[in-house]
Amino acid sequence: MSQTIEVIEDKEEIKVEEVLEEKFVVPAFGYELIREVLIPDILGEETPKILYWAGKNVARKYPLESLSDIIPFFKQAGWGDLQVIKESKSELVLELSSEMITKRIKENGKSTFQLEAGFLAQQVENQKQAITEAFEHPRKRSGKVQITVKWDMKDFA
Repeated sequence: MSQTIEVIEDKEEIKVEEVLEEKFVVPAFGYELIREVLIPDILGEETPKILYWAGKNVARKYPLESLSDIIPFFKQAGWGDLQVIKESKSELVLELSSEMITKRIKENGKSTFQLEAGFLAQQVENQKQAITEAFEHPRKRSGKVQITVKWDMKDFA
């Protein structure tokens, strides 16, 4: 995350890290309006696929060195609280939760978490240097999302 943005009017450099550390408040309604209404209206049935690849693209722009860096990124991005449930030599199971996620899962059966899954797939692929895929499993009863990330160390990225 060592990108720099230059503000031409003031000729000052602002580091992306400084911008990300600032506490901006975005109303949940505005975020949900874009994510749950506008994007699906524009993308239609292709929404999950496009969001998955969009998540991978975001991960390429913000490469993180370890899983312990991914967890605070999720919080900072407003994607929710990410927790490791299980880790093995070729699989990682994570749980994503927040009040907004619980509400989204319980009120909208068509909600997708492919943006987050794509982001995780690309981050783990970069870290493991192996082709990686991620799958979302929304849990209606608990109001949480389980994301399974799988890789094959024989299949190099």
